Amino acid sequence: PSHCVNELLPVLSSPCYMGAMEDNKPWALISEVGGEQGYLEEVTDIMEQHFQLICYKDFIQNPKLHGPKIQAMFVWHRPLAEPWLLSLLPSLKVVANGGVGIDHLNVPYISSLGVKVTNTPGVVSNATADMALGLLLASARKIVEGHQIALDPKTTHLPENLMGVEVTGSTLGIIGMGHIGSKIAQRARGFDMKILYHNRNRRSVEDEQGVGASYCENMDDLLKESDFVMVALNLSPETTGLISHRELSLMKPTATLVNISRGLVVDQDALVKALQSGTIRAAALDVTHPEPLPRDHPLLGLPNVLLTPHLGTNTYTTTRRMVQRMVENALAAVKGQSIPNEVKLKWV
Repeated sequence: PSHCVNELLPVLSSPCYMGAMEDNKPWALISEVGGEQGYLEEVTDIMEQHFQLICYKDFIQNPKLHGPKIQAMFVWHRPLAEPWLLSLLPSLKVVANGGVGIDHLNVPYISSLGVKVTNTPGVVSNATADMALGLLLASARKIVEGHQIALDPKTTHLPENLMGVEVTGSTLGIIGMGHIGSKIAQRARGFDMKILYHNRNRRSVEDEQGVGASYCENMDDLLKESDFVMVALNLSPETTGLISHRELSLMKPTATLVNISRGLVVDQDALVKALQSGTIRAAALDVTHPEPLPRDHPLLGLPNVLLTPHLGTNTYTTTRRMVQRMVENALAAVKGQSIPNEVKLKWV
């Protein structure tokens, strides 16, 4: 009917609309293209090869018209897969998440609707491990402080007292030895670090020997012995607040906490107190809760804190790989095929 064509015209002319009507591709909902929170234009071509894309802002203008067509939702932080939005998508078959963490998705609820949930493990490991070592090195060697001094127009001489701590030969404790934790351990070997790890399940002897890591069954032992404590695990009810007052008090006063997992794994109030009191030397964080922190949050004013805005996977190579995996997962779900990275409920 002509009125449907008229209603579709704003969408067809939108920069967020990708694909041609005659392509007969399945429809997918995405956040937006470009902008601070949208997909890079350089990667939307991967999606466009297999899906007709509609951005959230165009979808929400007429959800009754667009909703029944959408079979896939690509989630990279946004759009949030909330019940009210899912109720507008009666044909939805899959929520394809970018990244490993799915703590922002209510998997039991989504699954109860008959909708599959997928993520992208493996492809993010190298970039995240690189970031982890970058944070560790920058904090240990005061790279950011040095950069600021070097740029300061008031600088007339180089300071001799800007002292860091030695990385080579130090002890690294990794909490969470999954894909990313293993990659971090591989990189740490290059610095001749002694590597300890704590994991819910001990890795095989072959895995341990492959990265030169020793298992600590008790996390307390790892905290007491490590010069750098690296948090690299998924957020779950069991890991929320895992690092709090007691755990921080067990760490060396010369130790540094590095978190590249999720902000809620660390009790931020406890961390502030530990940093202010000298309980630990420093913290280097790529994740916080919320993100970004309120501009008056005490973590932002501490000189022994290094913060980056959740950059762990932010490379062009990894981003393209993530989007490619999201598309592969979504296509399999839409076609009713075996899904490479389906997130399945774990029944206790």
